[in-house]
Amino acid sequence: MIIDFHTHAFNPKIAERAICKLEKISGFAPYTRGLVPQLTDRMDEWGVDKSVMLSIATKPSQQKIINDWAAEIDETNDRIIAFGSVHPDADDIEEEIDRIVSLGLHGIKLHPDYQDFFVDDKRHDKLYEMITASGLPVLFHAGVDYLSPDAVHCTPQRAAKVIKRHPKMKIILAHLGSNELWEDVYDIIAGTGGEVYLDTSFTAACPDELMLRIIRKHGVERILFGSDCPWESGGKILEKLLRLDLTDDERESIMGKNAVSLLKLIV
Repeated sequence: MIIDFHTHAFNPKIAERAICKLEKISGFAPYTRGLVPQLTDRMDEWGVDKSVMLSIATKPSQQKIINDWAAEIDETNDRIIAFGSVHPDADDIEEEIDRIVSLGLHGIKLHPDYQDFFVDDKRHDKLYEMITASGLPVLFHAGVDYLSPDAVHCTPQRAAKVIKRHPKMKIILAHLGSNELWEDVYDIIAGTGGEVYLDTSFTAACPDELMLRIIRKHGVERILFGSDCPWESGGKILEKLLRLDLTDDERESIMGKNAVSLLKLIV
């Protein structure tokens, strides 16, 4: 089974507006217009069985709406594994994390750039403690984002501080630990103990040799295949994984088995 651990889709009411805004910010032509049926069409094209759908609450007021929609998709589409989101500035974070659990969502997505916070700011330690207590994994956007390229809100250095302060939190650092900062990932994050995972989303620009070194140092069992669809092709990332000097068993782990284990999926 191939599981893409990093994809995005939007409520049809806002999908086109969201894609247009993100297209303008990033300068990239998307592979979908942000709709779930378009995502599953791309999955068919790329040979992906299931996808983790990540939503982001960019305002505290969006939490409930986004999580209700994510839960609806998770319930009605057996190919989508939906994460919820909370906003660090919301007054009801603890209640919303409890609600995410009760809705049956599989994790929490935080995007430090779009939610405007630095991951290692100690005022968010309480949030991380609540996420740890929930038992859910949290996926952070990590590294450069085109919204704020001059202010990287989750660098390997900052992520390392969070990992040290919250060693029991299940953390997934997107974009192989930090988009465009992969040498620092190798030096600082790769090999970190605990439940720290790296996904492969948006890594077409990462040199194959460096990507393999990061995977080897961190451990194949904590690498998750991800694309970042609609902003990257899952097929392109799968081709990259096939190029790397990995065994068939190692590729099978990265492409799906590790996700099944982390999320305790029944397949």
